[in-house]
Amino acid sequence: MRELFKKYKSVVRFILTFLLTYIVMSFVYKFYLDFSDGSKYYPDYITNTVAMQTEDLLNVFGYESQALVNPDEPSMKLIVRDKYVARVIEGCNSVSVIILFVSFIIAFAGRKRTTFLYALAGSVLIYAVNLLRIVILSIGLFHYPWRKEILHTVIFPLMIYGMVFLLWMFWVNRFSNLNKENE
Repeated sequence: MRELFKKYKSVVRFILTFLLTYIVMSFVYKFYLDFSDGSKYYPDYITNTVAMQTEDLLNVFGYESQALVNPDEPSMKLIVRDKYVARVIEGCNSVSVIILFVSFIIAFAGRKRTTFLYALAGSVLIYAVNLLRIVILSIGLFHYPWRKEILHTVIFPLMIYGMVFLLWMFWVNRFSNLNKENE
């Protein structure tokens, strides 16, 4: 058994580091959600901000829009030209995807500064692409509401997770210590 651990030491280290980072960051985020003050920013600050930024971008693109508090559930309604097209819930704010991304980057860490900067830049990019994803999805739902299922469950998740995968591959091949050990 000891030989097996020696042989797969880097794999075990990756899995344990990934899981520990993911669990800690998820716990911190859950704590934030449980104790966020929903009176000023509903349902929570990050989700509210994503909804408001989506409204702003839709307006910039010429789609008169509003992001309104949904009284029936913890979400924000997106109204495009007086038509309810989507809701922004906690799962739409990209935090869970960012936690997954950062956990992987830390598990395949390179130099500390490079790891930090790449995780930060990747997180900002994921947030921005997610915002554009919601804007484009809202426009798509405004024009093609009968395509909701394929737009929401296939095309747009593929967009965000595909980008995360490419960011991971770039990291592993360019900056991680694993790449340096194989050279």
